Amino acid sequence: MPAVHRPLAAALWMTGSIAAFSAMAVAGREVAGQHDTFEIMFWRSVVGLVIVLAVAGMAGRLGEVRRDRLGQHFIRNLFHFTGQNLWFWALTMIPLAQVFALEFTSPVWVILLSPFFLGERITRTKALAAALGFAGILIVARPDFAALDPGVLAAAASAVCFAATIILTKALTRGECIVSILFWLTGMQLCFGLIAAGIDGQVAWPTAATLPWLALIGFCGVTAHLCLTTALSLASASIVVPIDFARLPVIAAIGMWLYGEPLDALVFLGGGVILLANIINIRAANRAAAQQP
Repeated sequence: MPAVHRPLAAALWMTGSIAAFSAMAVAGREVAGQHDTFEIMFWRSVVGLVIVLAVAGMAGRLGEVRRDRLGQHFIRNLFHFTGQNLWFWALTMIPLAQVFALEFTSPVWVILLSPFFLGERITRTKALAAALGFAGILIVARPDFAALDPGVLAAAASAVCFAATIILTKALTRGECIVSILFWLTGMQLCFGLIAAGIDGQVAWPTAATLPWLALIGFCGVTAHLCLTTALSLASASIVVPIDFARLPVIAAIGMWLYGEPLDALVFLGGGVILLANIINIRAANRAAAQQP
């Protein structure tokens, strides 16, 4: 593809990612009354694994699935499973736009966790980005430290887990292909979901009303990450990340339309501060990469 067309193609892929993430949020809220988060994750993984096996099988790429890094896959998927459960639970507790705004803080947590997991140094620019990110968190969450909102805590904790997932994925991609990562993602989390859902001795099976929503969650879970990954392969993060932030006004409009959630100006202000923090971090990374021989 000509370089001039890549940003446009990336924007089109990001449209799919935004639609998929938004649809998954709505579907998660719609089934929350009938299924707990562990059951949602189980059925999400069932659908996702079927899709991965079908597509990889037709493409003749199942042979790329490796078994020599199962420990790394296990730790990565444990963080992602935890974060995704917290995310689905937060959807039922606080406005959708607030969940998405807090989710966007994951890159800030990556900055803070990278020195411990990847040995990366926190520069002054990264420290500034992290400080701005936390300012955005405070604007979005407006925490009452005397009575912290469980939904806000869950959404913030999910962002931390997603940051750990990003770091561990970065380590895995050094030699591991996307087919192998997606296979173990869906396979392991299917097992996690089944075990966790069955701890209380009660597992709610899909009904005629919930089955379409669960199938949509599974389909969107794979599609969203496929679209995002493809967009990043076509254009730099400095182009993709600002487009991804379109999820915030989109989900705010959806929340207002479907659930009567008010449009909160402070959520948009905090989201803008978080976006600025991410852009500063991305530009610093691009400058560092350009200076390398």
